[in-house]
Amino acid sequence: MNDEISHILFEDESMIRDYQAIMKTWFPKGRQRIIPTYGKHEGVKLVGILDYETGKVYAEEHAKYDAQVFLSFLVNVLKVYPKGKIVLILDNAKIHHAKLLCNFLDLHKDRLQLLFLPPYSPKLNMIEGLWKWLKEAVINNVFFHSRHEIHLAVLSFLHWIATVPLQVIDRLCLD
Repeated sequence: MNDEISHILFEDESMIRDYQAIMKTWFPKGRQRIIPTYGKHEGVKLVGILDYETGKVYAEEHAKYDAQVFLSFLVNVLKVYPKGKIVLILDNAKIHHAKLLCNFLDLHKDRLQLLFLPPYSPKLNMIEGLWKWLKEAVINNVFFHSRHEIHLAVLSFLHWIATVPLQVIDRLCLD
């Protein structure tokens, strides 16, 4: 295999919490809109990638973020992209540097390269814009009665953006 890059993917994790803030909304002066919460501090934890060229998004929901979850995510990324060299651009979270990953990364070094962004540089990671868009479009200013309702709303958004990859590119990659 040559060293030509076939896929540039931006990776990140996001927690879609059950107590989102009120954002960009109108209400009468002195009468702030109140969005209730059910007080469980739950949410949907996502791990995802954004394909810079195609606008394709692949995301998984997990109960937690740890090195084992990240490793299984990388295995699935290689299944989603079965051919070609992948450069995965990501932040410096501890789970991305875990010793547990070393053998896997060494075994797949011809196909998968991790490229770490400088610390505190979320604007350089295109998928951060996707998480912001998701929260703006689905979560903010809305009360969800359960974590399951949040899960369904997130899935609906992810299914919708899968149908409009060019809009994803226009919104996230061509700023």
